[in-house]
Amino acid sequence: MLRTEVLTAYKSLLRATRKSFAGDQLMLNGSAMEIRKKFDENRQVTSEAEIRRLLEEANEASHFISTMIVQAKLNERGGYEVKPSKEHADATLEVPTEELLRKTS
Repeated sequence: MLRTEVLTAYKSLLRATRKSFAGDQLMLNGSAMEIRKKFDENRQVTSEAEIRRLLEEANEASHFISTMIVQAKLNERGGYEVKPSKEHADATLEVPTEELLRKTS
């Protein structure tokens, strides 16, 4: 039973990233590799309590990716557009300040 739950959580994370990062091959590849790495790191965990904790983390991550991440796309005017879906209804939009953008460039 736990094996099925682990596989379900893994697939859920991959689906969430495919939806959130659609069209961004770099992010799709990177997120898939990171998900695989995290699951591989915990492959030897045998404690049911620890497995349940890891499953909860995976489910929270899937929910976060699905509801809190929206990719901006470059439009024909040279600006970026964000098109949140119904999953993002309760999310708060954070727009980085000019100062933060200068620091990260």
